[in-house]
Amino acid sequence: MASDGARKQFWKRSNSKVPGSIQHVYGAQHPPFDPLLHGTLLKATPKVPPTPVKAKRVSTFQEFESNTSDAWDAGEDDDGLLAMAAESLSSEVVMETAHRVLRSHSQRQEQLKRQEPLPAPSGDLRLVKSVSESHTSCPTEGADSTAPLQRSQSLPHSATAAPGGASDPSTLSSSALSEREASRLDKFKQLLAGPNTDLEELRRLSWSGIPQPVRPMTWKLLSGYLPANADRRPATLQRKQGEYFAFVEHYYDSRNDAAHQDTYRQIHIDIPRMNPEALILQPKVTEIFERILFIWAIRHPASGYVQGINDLVTPFFVVFIGEHTEEEEADVADVSRVPADVLRNVEADTYWCMSRLLDGIQDNYTFAQPGIQMKVRMLEELVSRIDEQVHRHLERHEVRYLQFAFRWMNNLLMRELPLRCTVRLWDTYQSEPEGFSRFHLYVCAAFLVRWRKEILEEGDFQELLLFLQNLPTARWGDGDVSLLLAEAYRLKFAFADAPNHYKK
Repeated sequence: MASDGARKQFWKRSNSKVPGSIQHVYGAQHPPFDPLLHGTLLKATPKVPPTPVKAKRVSTFQEFESNTSDAWDAGEDDDGLLAMAAESLSSEVVMETAHRVLRSHSQRQEQLKRQEPLPAPSGDLRLVKSVSESHTSCPTEGADSTAPLQRSQSLPHSATAAPGGASDPSTLSSSALSEREASRLDKFKQLLAGPNTDLEELRRLSWSGIPQPVRPMTWKLLSGYLPANADRRPATLQRKQGEYFAFVEHYYDSRNDAAHQDTYRQIHIDIPRMNPEALILQPKVTEIFERILFIWAIRHPASGYVQGINDLVTPFFVVFIGEHTEEEEADVADVSRVPADVLRNVEADTYWCMSRLLDGIQDNYTFAQPGIQMKVRMLEELVSRIDEQVHRHLERHEVRYLQFAFRWMNNLLMRELPLRCTVRLWDTYQSEPEGFSRFHLYVCAAFLVRWRKEILEEGDFQELLLFLQNLPTARWGDGDVSLLLAEAYRLKFAFADAPNHYKK
């Protein structure tokens, strides 16, 4: 990096704009912002021209109401009423929908008491499309009330949409949810079935999650392993799989040579420590992982094998093997029942996709791991700007970011999140430019601030460090990851062209 480049702030981009001049852009790579959350954007919504009346001077209260129309937190049950207010609906429709919302609440309370599934309400609770639906293809969903993120923040619209159509069951009926899942899956299938897949459109759809049936092919395309042209894919697969096993035949027997035995021994020690144990401890899986990691280390002598790389194999393997197993959760699948030729193909595909990922973050694993050192420093500076109270609290108790964030960068949060959440996270990483390197930084910042309440309650070094190294995410699901990604996108959006945005 040139010396003048080193002086620049890490988020500084070329053609930077004046801080504070950020404008919402529709049709960008990622889904647009929800206009319901920004009162100024509602002016652009087409409305039925009202009956001409004599202009009246706006009263003081009306001025106050119009100036603060975007200051209220729109709860998930108020979306229908807000949308109808924007569309100037009749009072009869408003009252009818209000009664439907109340009935829905009553049914939900009864369901909680009986601990029985909530019956799907008859009819659609939302009689008209909201303003946001008129601009985007996905319905707006409410955020979890326990999460620190508020809907009044500038969040990307589809970042809060659950992957593959998954959502909080309290926001949509099961029938509407199934329709939405089917609709999203159809969009992916139509896009993948074309003679030339539009990768930009595929990235846009994948940002908010990829349906499980099409995830293997989508990951292979987004990682650059397979070409966009459908006719070239079979030949490419055959060639790349042949190349990988040629490497195995040429290099793998050298694992016991004096020059490579230390590398192989470390790989052999690290694999049983990986998650999920039900999958990793199967002998066939252990052999596959050993071959993949050893071949990669031999072919990349600049870094060789470094602890942490082993974790990056798992998501690819789990996603690709999921095509050929009957279990819904591939991390508990019995690999011994998968045909040998299928396992060989999955092994080769996993190797090449992992290699593509590591090509973008290899400085994380070269000598002294300079990439990770730099990212941890960038994380510290970013957190000091977005939440100074948390930053000062960590400083006051002498907790260094390197003590907990090194693993976040080294393992891409795989040790902090359940595997199902990692797979969902990687859907977005692969659809983001520099997702595993630059966007991951913002995800880590959002992840740390997510626990601000718990962090500020801890009063000594030991308790703080133990908490940060063992965060309570075991019950996390796709909705939690979607909220995390939404906040990360907000941070990226704020800092992209306004590096001084949070300066005092």
